[in-house]
Amino acid sequence: MSSGIVLMSDRRVAAIPVQDCGEGLVDVRAHGVHVDDRKRDAAGAWAHVRQGVLTRLLHAQSLLPADVKLLFVEGFRPPALQKQYFESYSEELARAHPQWQATELREAASRFVSPPEIAPHSAGAAVDVTLVDHQGRELDMGTGVNASPEESDGACYTDAPGLSEQARTNRATLGGALSAAGLINYGTEWWHWSFGDRYWALLAGQPAALYGPVELP
Repeated sequence: MSSGIVLMSDRRVAAIPVQDCGEGLVDVRAHGVHVDDRKRDAAGAWAHVRQGVLTRLLHAQSLLPADVKLLFVEGFRPPALQKQYFESYSEELARAHPQWQATELREAASRFVSPPEIAPHSAGAAVDVTLVDHQGRELDMGTGVNASPEESDGACYTDAPGLSEQARTNRATLGGALSAAGLINYGTEWWHWSFGDRYWALLAGQPAALYGPVELP
């Protein structure tokens, strides 16, 4: 079902050079972003992104209807945690598909968790976001944020068939604002958007990524 979608495991993504511009990580909670705490960590890493990503998120918020807000679920993910997520999901897939070769496992895993060395989240370049109404209730997006391809039967794909009209409309509203603000979606996850990373550079036709892996100060 990933036909036509460039996956994170694609060699073209890894081939993009990184020319890190040196922008720091900023805490979005200090800048008027509506933040969910389901991914909260002790260091507060989840609420951080690069400054350029925050600027674009705030612009996207300004483009939304007055009664709708972005809900920020997760931003920066330390490289060690990304590695843990990728290995855990790969092992889960290997148990379910013992006949798969290493390359098949890596490609399948990358639909849902990026390989650590090119992960947009670990560069502070990616955000997982959804929409809420004026009372803070999440809008119907067809699946919850972070629903895997297995548990959602593929409905996590941004352009998945079989969605309700309301879910399609809400995804279009989210995507329209974020795209207009300069972020790129990962087509296997409707909630995942990024700017400045290798995946963004490839899809946006840029010669290099602006952000590489970073650690929280």
